[in-house]
Amino acid sequence: MGTYLITGATGGIGTAVAELLRERGHDLVLTGRSPDRLGELAGKLRTGAAHAATQSIAIAPGAPPAAAPGASITTVPLDLTEPRRIEAVLAGAELPGRLDGVIHAAGVVHLSPVAELEADEWMDHLSVNLVSAAEVTRLLLPALRAAGGHVVFVNSTAGLRANPEWSAYAASKFGLRALADSLRAEEPSLRVTTVYPGRTATEMQRRVRAQEGHPYAEDDFAAPGTVARVLVAALETPRDAVVSDVTVRPN
Repeated sequence: MGTYLITGATGGIGTAVAELLRERGHDLVLTGRSPDRLGELAGKLRTGAAHAATQSIAIAPGAPPAAAPGASITTVPLDLTEPRRIEAVLAGAELPGRLDGVIHAAGVVHLSPVAELEADEWMDHLSVNLVSAAEVTRLLLPALRAAGGHVVFVNSTAGLRANPEWSAYAASKFGLRALADSLRAEEPSLRVTTVYPGRTATEMQRRVRAQEGHPYAEDDFAAPGTVARVLVAALETPRDAVVSDVTVRPN
């Protein structure tokens, strides 16, 4: 079994990924801003309580069995709005010397026209969605190299096309795509995957719909567990290949 670190673990996609990896018996390092929410998630994972959005996911024939009781879950409160402080936090977390994967699932979004976006909002988007992802990756590269690990960036279809009022978010996601592409070229011993989810049924999407002035209906969007299944499938691709980019859109 492997060891995987997930940023934004308490968000919809991050939690769904954590559940699938836990079912496969992997050790997990969960990061997020709220210590309370991290503790609650870790408790549910340890007791096998499933998230409602992923409870019905069927494991494919031949997939690894449910989590081994000895698999460890570590929580690391991490505020990605302050990238300069990440190094000190991770240094004090006593992380393992080998990481089989890092999944960047954290993200923020606030819709606004360019004419109304102030510098602080631009910096929040770039700090959380791009700069912190780069800094976490940089700091964890020795552990990833030691395991020949896999880095997965949860991007967005906004990282492929920018629409009105999405400029700051899209810019951060375009940058995240560039980070992934450069890392892939620079680190041949690692596998690097970018996942581009379309609209997904998460609390972030609920907030986006409110900003757009539209109702939120969960069934209109892809389930977080569906995105997680695609992501974990990329992690489980045999070593002779890599899923470099994959887009997941609601049907």
